[in-house]
Amino acid sequence: MHNTFITKYFKWSEREPSRRVRWLNRWILRLGVPLRLVPLNQTGLMTNVEQRMNMFHLARQVLVQGVPGDFVELGCHAGQSAVLLQKVIENYDEARTLHVYDSFEGLPDLAEADGATPFRPGQLAVEQQRLLDNFDRYGLKSPVVHPGWFDETLPEELPEQIAFAHLDGDLYDSVLVSLEHVYPRLSPGALCLVDDYCDPEVTEQEDHLPGVKRACDEFLADKPETVSVLYSGPLPHGFFRKRGE
Repeated sequence: MHNTFITKYFKWSEREPSRRVRWLNRWILRLGVPLRLVPLNQTGLMTNVEQRMNMFHLARQVLVQGVPGDFVELGCHAGQSAVLLQKVIENYDEARTLHVYDSFEGLPDLAEADGATPFRPGQLAVEQQRLLDNFDRYGLKSPVVHPGWFDETLPEELPEQIAFAHLDGDLYDSVLVSLEHVYPRLSPGALCLVDDYCDPEVTEQEDHLPGVKRACDEFLADKPETVSVLYSGPLPHGFFRKRGE
């Protein structure tokens, strides 16, 4: 399977925002929030080509190597990453199932471990239909959607075996509960990709979501795996491979 669809599949070029959106973005910038409003039909939102290249190669790798289990994405938002995962599944092993999890109510309450992040509860809320519309737009099979907060859905609704996991919970508590439930179900050789894992000593990036790294480092402190930083342009990314038993 070629991977040129990564640059063609998504709408990376942005439409010109309206005057109202430009005005709101100026105020968001003055408040020091690292977010901006964009047209709703952009599927390249909140991601970049480098991150999708990483995801493509890691997801493809577990399928080519025959690592048993399904795919999960924790924090799917409108499906910008999930559509890529489903496309890889449909090209390499259609027997696999993609499960996606999201509250669809935005971010939960923050913990002290999240530090001085500018993000706030309720941000990033999205309607579940936008997720399904993205799959329909590209003629892809819809994933199994698990709406609800992670601590409510993950204990009972994860697949028994996981070959690939994408953790995109943004905050300390969300990432920690994700690891607590996903890690035991990862097959030997499974890959876990962690969005927003930022190590400023390696990448010299400003860490807007420090709770992600704290949760990963604390959870893996007594385990054989460590998170490796991936080059992903201006956005942080990391991953680890589950060791054999």
